Amino acid sequence: MKNFKVLPLTIAVASSLAAMSSFAATDADVAALEARIAELETRTETLSVNVQEQNVLPADLEVPSGIIFSGYARYGAHYSDGDNRYVQVGSTGAAVGRLGNEANGGEVQLAKLFQQDNGAKWNVVFMVDDWNNDQWGSPGGVNLKKMYAGVTNVFESQPDLYIWGGRDFHQRPQQGINDYFWMSHDGQGAGFNNLNLGGAQLDMGFVGQVDSGDGGALGNDNGKYAITSKLHGIDAGIGNLDLYANYGFASDEADTDETAWQVGAVLGLGSSNRLILRYGDGADGSAFDLMEDAQIFYGSFEGNFAVSDNFIVDYLASYKDISGDSLIATGVDEDGNATGASFSKERSEYSFIVRPQYQWNEVHSTWLEAGYAMEDYDNGDEVTGWKVTLSQNISMGGLPWSRPMLRFYTTIGDVDKDVNSFDADGQLTRINDTFDTVTFGAMFEAWW
Repeated sequence: MKNFKVLPLTIAVASSLAAMSSFAATDADVAALEARIAELETRTETLSVNVQEQNVLPADLEVPSGIIFSGYARYGAHYSDGDNRYVQVGSTGAAVGRLGNEANGGEVQLAKLFQQDNGAKWNVVFMVDDWNNDQWGSPGGVNLKKMYAGVTNVFESQPDLYIWGGRDFHQRPQQGINDYFWMSHDGQGAGFNNLNLGGAQLDMGFVGQVDSGDGGALGNDNGKYAITSKLHGIDAGIGNLDLYANYGFASDEADTDETAWQVGAVLGLGSSNRLILRYGDGADGSAFDLMEDAQIFYGSFEGNFAVSDNFIVDYLASYKDISGDSLIATGVDEDGNATGASFSKERSEYSFIVRPQYQWNEVHSTWLEAGYAMEDYDNGDEVTGWKVTLSQNISMGGLPWSRPMLRFYTTIGDVDKDVNSFDADGQLTRINDTFDTVTFGAMFEAWW
């Protein structure tokens, strides 16, 4: 999704035409207008960044006037005629693929940029989102996701240093084809980005996790905090390297004395492939997790290759290992008393996704996505799932990531479970069943 996009280009074009209305347009005038349009388009691309991660103002940004409206959304009908509405396996997002397998929701953002006479550039940003879903146990309603201010170009020796404070998206790198935030520290606090160390840049932040109630997000922290850091822009010879290191802890308000730490790395391989590695002690996707005696490793390789100018294939393979002495499920009876029944939840997770995409022209495309995922438990439990989605698309542009897009799809898949569980008395029982998914959908997806 795109952010900080200037006001519609048509306004600028109309303004230029109005300025020329007092005289007949010559070839030179038309050429000048075309050059002006190209310049505005370039500025638009400069201002367009992915709002799924933190917005950082560059020092050489030309500040636009007016309010900047941006966001991301996907909404549509998802007709389900099977046991489950979606095919869900494991804890790495849409592990069998996101196409035709994702819930509705969206984010709407308003921003205002300012520039001082001394060159400092500010932004004030507001965002609300709606990602509530009955299968996630959400109460419904709109949440305040962002409310922050930031400034850049305030130190002569560090013109690109960006300093921020408030509530914001924070350190949430995302994978696309499985819709997985493999780290996420959204919250409220303060920090800085792009401190130039020579050969690399450093980001650091101190954030508190936002508390929530029956109606959604509240204004206070919940007592869990994280110190985050990212060293990026490192030339590793074979590609660009980013390094992450985070530490999580709690105040007395959170009623826990657990801590967590987490490290990660992203290595770019060529122009279209990357390797992701992450390890956490007490942390899965976030240092806020504060999981007692749990060690979690995640590795993933993803990318795409072009078979031809019109035929592109995206792919992803991932592995996650979850271990620790505290990963024990224990049974309780109706009165809440322990029954002595238990089983281990230590496991490995695997995911494989491939998405061939054929662009017929700059409007029409056909996508086919197939995915397989498995949870392999140390105690012998197993969960497997697969999904295939065929989607016919209408989009603004001739590339796989062109948006807005209208999408008409059908999905089939199933999940096989052979796992331990507890009955109403808290005693061990066995679930051995298959849950199928058959859906038809029509939706839109856009970022702007």
